[in-house]
Amino acid sequence: MLHIVRHGRTAHNASGLLLGRLDPPLDDLGQMQARAMAASYGRVDRVICSPLLRTRETAAAFGVEPIVDERWIELDYGEYDGRPLGEIPSETWKAWRSDLDFAPPGGESIRQLGVRVRAALEDLIADGSAADRTTVIVTHVSPIKAAVCWALGADDLTAWRLWVAPASISRIGTTPHGGVLHSFNETAHLEGLDH
Repeated sequence: MLHIVRHGRTAHNASGLLLGRLDPPLDDLGQMQARAMAASYGRVDRVICSPLLRTRETAAAFGVEPIVDERWIELDYGEYDGRPLGEIPSETWKAWRSDLDFAPPGGESIRQLGVRVRAALEDLIADGSAADRTTVIVTHVSPIKAAVCWALGADDLTAWRLWVAPASISRIGTTPHGGVLHSFNETAHLEGLDH
């Protein structure tokens, strides 16, 4: 089973900024979210994470040395990285939501993201250990959405219809024929924490 989790909250997330390749740490709530998420697990066999600090800090809560895999890094928002969501022009949102090959200036397209996330998932299936090991992948909103689209056999533009909470858990079973979505956006382990 693949447990694909979003990192805990950062100050950038809390402020409503588009957060791609910028590398802020978790804020205090994000640290608490990471600990609560990790505590909801029993034994974890391996942890894979993006190279960005917020995922490495979240991964540290599991107490297992993580494997850093660049393919799980957040979508590259290019010139829009760090900007408030409301500052992105409406025509840009329209193009982004309708064209898999649209990329912000200096950034990455949804298609490019999907290709790298699918390759990472296929590698996990090919090594044969995903079915019988507890593998936690600590990543970001866009790669989680791409993984869910892969599991559902859905077009990558479906990602725009998904919302992923900080420190949430999505579970994907693996078969020789691909993935099967078991759960999406679990947050019960965060009860009692200020969101």
